[in-house]
Amino acid sequence: MNQEELIDLVLHGGGTLIFIALCSVVAIALAIERLIAMWRIVPDARSLHEAISRELLRGDVAQARLLASRSQALAAEIYLAGFARHQQRKGKAFEATVERERASLVLLLKRRLWALGTIGTISPFVGLFGTVVGIMSAFSAMAASGAGGFAVVASGISQALVATASGIFVAIEAVVFYNFFQAKIGRVAAELRLLTEEFCELLAEVPPEAAAVGAAVVVEVGAGSEPIPERQDTKEA
Repeated sequence: MNQEELIDLVLHGGGTLIFIALCSVVAIALAIERLIAMWRIVPDARSLHEAISRELLRGDVAQARLLASRSQALAAEIYLAGFARHQQRKGKAFEATVERERASLVLLLKRRLWALGTIGTISPFVGLFGTVVGIMSAFSAMAASGAGGFAVVASGISQALVATASGIFVAIEAVVFYNFFQAKIGRVAAELRLLTEEFCELLAEVPPEAAAVGAAVVVEVGAGSEPIPERQDTKEA
């Protein structure tokens, strides 16, 4: 198909084909944006979780909270909320706080996915609408010219069907992206649930007083005092 034929198809498709093309561009842009947003979330969360778990097993809540406050991982807010709530906990109220933060992060990852679902749903209907309009135009031209026969309308109908084919293609594209990200978010949510449950188990074994000391140290560091040196285990001779 040369450039002139492509332009002719676009002209016959009219505004419908332009709208479908814009939907395709939007779907690809959304897919790239969501892929970048989710690219390192699980590896970063695992790395932060391992570092915090090591400090909690040592009983060093201050260092564990400091690691969370300095981390750039999206999951860091979950751990910070757990530490903050653990200071004034009543029973296991901090576990509910951690779960709410985890749910908020999952909702953040689902942002804009509704647009992919909408594009996947409406694209075939928009393409069908363009085809109907094109066929109506072809028959109107036949009536105006006074000529009859399938040969007169075959070209117009074949070009009008391009709208339907384009709509189906964009719908497949958007639905594939949508299902991929839904499955990926499901895996991320499950992974974060496992990490946060283990975090809550470790934090539940730490006295609230120790967590309060850790919070005070983090505030001092954030105010400009010297950073806390890493904990070094010493061995007695």
